[in-house]
Amino acid sequence: MSSDATRASGQLAAVRRRFLDLALRKAPVGSGSHPEFLRRRTAMHTWPDLSAVLGDLPWAIVGGVATRAYMPERHTEDLDVLIAAADSRRAREQLARAGFTKLSELTFGGATWRAPDGRGTVDLIESAAPWVPEALALVERDPQGLPVLPLAYFVLMKWQAGRLRDLADAQQMLGLAADALLEATRQVFARYEPDALADLESLIWLGKREMGTEG
Repeated sequence: MSSDATRASGQLAAVRRRFLDLALRKAPVGSGSHPEFLRRRTAMHTWPDLSAVLGDLPWAIVGGVATRAYMPERHTEDLDVLIAAADSRRAREQLARAGFTKLSELTFGGATWRAPDGRGTVDLIESAAPWVPEALALVERDPQGLPVLPLAYFVLMKWQAGRLRDLADAQQMLGLAADALLEATRQVFARYEPDALADLESLIWLGKREMGTEG
C-alpha cells in the first residue's frame, strides 16, 4: 500500500473511531419519530430507471436514494449508481449514447453525468472493491422497483466510505433491521472487514437504541 493510501486509510479509521466514541457517549434513547413512520418504506420521489440505458450491466443505486429501502425516505439531490470498475468503459459509452453528458470525474472513481432532459445528475460510482460483483448479483428492490444493494453490503460500503453521514445512515438502517439481516451483515463483515466486527456491534447497538428497537 502506498504512503498516500496508508495515510487515507488511517484518516478514515480515525473518523470512524471518533464517530463511535461520541455516539457511544451520547447514545440517545429513541429517535423522536413514531414507530409507524420508522417502518414506512416510500418512493415519493421518482428517479430514472437506468435499466434500458445500462442493459445487461449489473448496477444498483446507493447513497441517499437507496436508504429508503431500509429506513424512512429523505430528500436528496442526485442519484448515486454503483457498478463494477471492470464495466466502467461500457457504462460510460452507454450513458453517452443515451444522451447523458459527463460533467466531471469523481475523486473516488467514477463520474458525474447530467440527465438528457437537463434535470438532475447521476453519480456513476465505479468500484474495484472485491465484494462489488457479489453484491450486484444479489440486489434487492426499493419501493419504486429500482435495484439497491442488500443491506449487508450497503452497510459495508458506508463503513468503508467512513463519512459521518454514511456512518449515521448505517447506524439507523441497522437499528431498524430484522435479526436475519443483522446476521447477514455480520457474515459479510467477517469476510471483508473482520477487524471491524466489534465496531459493527457498536453500530447495531447504537442504532437499536436510537430507533427504539432494543429488546
